[in-house]
Amino acid sequence: MNNRILLDYLAELSANNNREWYHAHKKENKEATAQFEELVQRLIYGIGTFDQSVLHNIPKELTFKLVRDTRFSHDKSPYNPSFRAHISSMGKLPVPVGYYVMIKPDGGTFLGGGLFADMFSSATGMVRDYIAAHPDEWNDIFSAQEFNKYFTVKGTALKNVPAGYDKEHPQAEYLKYKSWYLEYFLSDEEVCDEAFLQKSVEIFKAMKPFNDFLNKALKEFKMPER
Repeated sequence: MNNRILLDYLAELSANNNREWYHAHKKENKEATAQFEELVQRLIYGIGTFDQSVLHNIPKELTFKLVRDTRFSHDKSPYNPSFRAHISSMGKLPVPVGYYVMIKPDGGTFLGGGLFADMFSSATGMVRDYIAAHPDEWNDIFSAQEFNKYFTVKGTALKNVPAGYDKEHPQAEYLKYKSWYLEYFLSDEEVCDEAFLQKSVEIFKAMKPFNDFLNKALKEFKMPER
């Protein structure tokens, strides 16, 4: 496995973000895609040592396309120069939450987890309700040494605690959130280091209690029908 191939291809795509270059370099795309799928497979095996619910996944079914949907975007560049995958018990769906990896040059690579999508109002309500009902369990996650070694919780948030929730609640600050997620960024040097896979698995293991909490909150969530 050679992660430098991923970074080099993505850097070239970023510098030549047009259909002509993309189609002229199908060979490089195929090679980089194969390398990324191999990385995802190894991550599945590594995560599977502490979370067996992901072991049934097939790498190519977890990855996202490089092609961008530009219909509603001011940025009309046709490609997103990053390799991305979401590894969970239900594949790459945003819920249940799982383990997200994005490979992007110039320090854009990160390992993530949690609920990124705040467009699902019902999911937001479920998580808020669960935090409100289990403040000590939520606090225990953040007080864990391994968690604090890598993470702080991020997410879009309201200015005030929403109506229906106690403003004096011990987790009031987190009740303002509409999404709750984690990101751990890595340099290009770390991505190309031999220890990248081992470190990634270690980081994902540290975020598992956070994911577990959210998935308990989202147990009854149903993806909206298109």
